[in-house]
Amino acid sequence: MKNIAVIGAGTMGNGIAHTFAQFGYKVNLIDVSQENLDKGIATITKNLDRMVKKEKISEEDKSKTLDSISTYTTIEEGVKTVDLVVEAATENEDLKLKIFKQLDEACSEDTILASNTSSISITKIASVTKRPEKVIGMHFMNPVPIMKLVEIIRGYTTSDEITNKIMELSKKLKKTPTEVNDYPGFVANRILMPMINEAIETLYNGVAGVEEIDTVMKLGMAHPMGPLQLADFIGLDVCHSILEVMYNGFKNPKYAPCPLLVNMVQAGKLGVKSGEGFYDYSESRKAEKVSAQFQ
Repeated sequence: MKNIAVIGAGTMGNGIAHTFAQFGYKVNLIDVSQENLDKGIATITKNLDRMVKKEKISEEDKSKTLDSISTYTTIEEGVKTVDLVVEAATENEDLKLKIFKQLDEACSEDTILASNTSSISITKIASVTKRPEKVIGMHFMNPVPIMKLVEIIRGYTTSDEITNKIMELSKKLKKTPTEVNDYPGFVANRILMPMINEAIETLYNGVAGVEEIDTVMKLGMAHPMGPLQLADFIGLDVCHSILEVMYNGFKNPKYAPCPLLVNMVQAGKLGVKSGEGFYDYSESRKAEKVSAQFQ
């Protein structure tokens, strides 16, 4: 496999495209608008510049990586000659099912179809295609170029051959692939999201404040980032969506999103992406922090 298509130029999509291109793969990055694609390429360029500055790669490596990425605004054009498609669109079941129907029609019959979904059933995604044995989950972690884990999710009919190919491909990206079965939330989010949700419940119930909760988990449990700060970085809307998938999948109230999380999402307080979540990421707040350093 040398030709890869990535659907979606957002945080996960551009990170996946960056990673494949950096390891010598030809990548077609696909999104609905050129504006989104331009933002994705700008992010990749900024991340590569950071790697050059840290002397992890050379300027030549950076140029080769960027030259390996082509952009497309239509699925049909972008997937014609690829060996693998990795879908990294918004965590919305209806959208993913629609995309996989399109991919099944547009791709060669030999093309493997993977989803970066963090919670949605691979078996259900595969069911809208005529190649369910060639549909698999590749759940990368954010930030993709840095994080080593890839959750490899087998759908009910995913073949051994395809699973082995994707496991080996992940190793070629210097990742550690871990095979899991297809249940809501898989492993990573089945454990992580209830913890984040419980941290939000703890705040909601007035047990402690945001920074206090995060401090306990960072200093007491050796977590590199507190659960509320992590939720902000993931996106509170994404956390809410994953919890809903698990709640609907298991019918267990322990996965029900905390009312505070629901309200924050409805109010548009989504974390880093919106400038405010449990913490304030606005430009004015950044200016205040800089000013405070000089007082």
